[in-house]
Amino acid sequence: MSKTEQDIVTQEMIRGFLDQAKRAGTKVTGGQTVLNPAPIIGGVATAIVQDCIRPENAQDGDILVLTKPLGTQVAVNFFEQDPLAANEAYEKARLSMKTLNRRAAELMVKYNAHAATDITGFGILGHTQNLALHQKLKNLEFRLQQLPVFKGMLQIDARNPNLFKLAQGFSAETSGGLLISLPSEEAAQQFCAEKDSFLFGGPWIVGSVIQSSCSQSASTASLAPNLTWIEC
Repeated sequence: MSKTEQDIVTQEMIRGFLDQAKRAGTKVTGGQTVLNPAPIIGGVATAIVQDCIRPENAQDGDILVLTKPLGTQVAVNFFEQDPLAANEAYEKARLSMKTLNRRAAELMVKYNAHAATDITGFGILGHTQNLALHQKLKNLEFRLQQLPVFKGMLQIDARNPNLFKLAQGFSAETSGGLLISLPSEEAAQQFCAEKDSFLFGGPWIVGSVIQSSCSQSASTASLAPNLTWIEC
C-alpha cells in the first residue's frame, strides 16, 4: 500500500469508526496515534448501564437464540486466497460485521432474557461454554441443536478441519451476533419474529437449556450429536 493509499484508507477508517459510534448512540473522545506498517483502528467503550442482562440467570427450559450467522473468519481468510470464489460469502460476512448488535440488545431486554453473550474470538461453542460456567445454577446444559452459517463455509472448513474449527464450534467470529437465553418458546418466537431488524433471515432458535440428569460442579455446553446447519 502506497503512502497516498495509506492516507486515504486511514481517513476512511476513522470516518467509518465515527459513523458507527454515532449509530450506537455514543461518541469518540480522545485518542492516540502510533506508527504501524498497516492502517489499524480500535477503541475501548465505557458506559453507565441502566438495563443490564447479566450472563448468569439461565433456567431449565430456556430457549437459545442466535442473531447472526457463523463463518466470518473462514469467509475473510478464503477471500484473501481466492477473491472470486469467496466473493459472495465475503460480502455477506462484511455486511454482518458492520452491523451493530444494538437492536438485538434492546430486544433481549424487551423479551426478558435470562442470560446472553456475544460470539467473538472463542467461537460459538467456546462462548457458550463460558456462559454456562458463569451460571448461578450448576446443573444446566446449554445444548446447541442447529446453527446458521454462511453458505459454503463448512465446505471450506472441511478442507483443513483443524485450521478454523468452524464445524467444531471454535472458529473465531469478528463482530459476531448475540447468543441469548430466553425464558420460553413463546418469547423466543416473538424475538425471532422481529426479522426487520436482522439480516439473512435471522434471528434463529438454535438450542435450549436443559436440566442435567447427573450431579455436576458447573453447568456445561455442547453441540448436539445430530446438529444441523442452516446455510445463509
